[in-house]
Amino acid sequence: MTNHLFDALFADRLADERTFLHLPDGSALSYRRFLELSARLAHMLVAAGVEPGDRVAVQVPKSPQALALYVAAVRAGAVFLPLNTAYTAAEVGYFVGDARPKLIVCGSAARDSLAAIAEEAGAGLLTLDEDGSGSLMDGVADKSGAFAAVARGADDLGAILYTSGTTGRSKGAMLSHDNLLSNALTLVEYWRFSEDDVLLHALPIFHTHGLFVATNVIAACGASMIFLPGFKVDAVLDALPKATSMMGVPTFYTRLLADERFTGELVSHMRLFVSGSAPLLADTHVEFEARTGHRILERYGMTETNMNTSNPYEGERRAGTVGFALPGVSVRVCDPDSGEELPAGEIGVLEIKGPNVFKGYWQMPEKTAAEFREDGYFISGDLGFIDDDGYVTIVGRGKDLIISGGYNIYPKEVELAIDVVEGVAESAVIGVPHADFGEAVVGVVVRNGTVDEAAILAAIGETMARFKQPKKIVFVEELPRNTMGKVQKNVLRETYRDLLN
Repeated sequence: MTNHLFDALFADRLADERTFLHLPDGSALSYRRFLELSARLAHMLVAAGVEPGDRVAVQVPKSPQALALYVAAVRAGAVFLPLNTAYTAAEVGYFVGDARPKLIVCGSAARDSLAAIAEEAGAGLLTLDEDGSGSLMDGVADKSGAFAAVARGADDLGAILYTSGTTGRSKGAMLSHDNLLSNALTLVEYWRFSEDDVLLHALPIFHTHGLFVATNVIAACGASMIFLPGFKVDAVLDALPKATSMMGVPTFYTRLLADERFTGELVSHMRLFVSGSAPLLADTHVEFEARTGHRILERYGMTETNMNTSNPYEGERRAGTVGFALPGVSVRVCDPDSGEELPAGEIGVLEIKGPNVFKGYWQMPEKTAAEFREDGYFISGDLGFIDDDGYVTIVGRGKDLIISGGYNIYPKEVELAIDVVEGVAESAVIGVPHADFGEAVVGVVVRNGTVDEAAILAAIGETMARFKQPKKIVFVEELPRNTMGKVQKNVLRETYRDLLN
């Protein structure tokens, strides 16, 4: 039995001297050297007590070593659990308590705050920093550069990614080896990737976009990546002449367009710009094409499903749509209550079926069952329609999920934090359009005291990741409600849609 994901992506590249990662300091890491590093890290995982099926929770800065740790976990048969680097210790504590990892790897700065959490969960704790140092790396040099990948089948878990939902409890989406591999192979073909490609990679690697879409696609076709620690305009402008393709979120493209150095000549050699993780404004589409001659390819995916749809590589890329269902993936629009499939043009909930769709939610069998139809379709919770030409358009999210800068934010969590602040009677948190982030968080607050915006933001800033915090607090006398007493967030979104633009 083989290791389904590792063998397909890397088994033929163990001795490959071609470049896998182009690094910011001008150096490069070949496939061979990268895989030797991942082998040594796999030995470190085993030495730390990690066995096949164990979870490895990772909250570390982006680095080649961090990427190699993902591959090491796959080789060791472990389940990789990446966590946003902005999460506070309290937030990490929930994920650790739920997933019960055998090992936690964090940045050195977070070690002290996570020590008690690791001890309570019975997990080991090692560190890995952006420069490649840390206790995880202390014994790496003494380990072998070869590692026999642990046998794992197509249905074995490769990763758990936590996602927001309709309750305050985050859910762990279980992704199998084949969920990840099938999607990567489909995208290689659909987006025409080859070993000649050089992908500009400025995305985080704790998210499905940067970790699975970008990395797995490049590995699957034997291409290379310009591996930047994050998105900085100067660094991206410097790297673009050396790239052939780029995957980004809307923020990347709005910030490039805001810089006069970003010209059509600079990217005349590029073949593909992809955008996802948040809606791309139509104005950005238009301005980008006018400036560069390139039309951004927008696609649609979810933590639970990887990529579902994409505008075509060849053919009309329609602004405001996310294109067609990918080969092997079926997307339909149904009535949210009855489950009846709706005709073209009618708005309903998007439902998805295919080898990309996750296995279910970690330790939540009832929730898993509730999210799937009897015929195997996953109920996404996203509202949209399919037009007569087959293009999918998303019009909203039935679960009030906010996606800001590519990150999922569940309003209830933010509301709970605001509501306990002295002087707050109640709150409603919504997402409103934002030119840079796609969507931004706004808190609508009813006061019962003299509390102001600064006090609320200061209070929640102690326990909540910055990307979840409201960009603006609005004070009102009362929240709009329907006859059943439910807050009408659609009314609030319409009222404040132009607040930040």
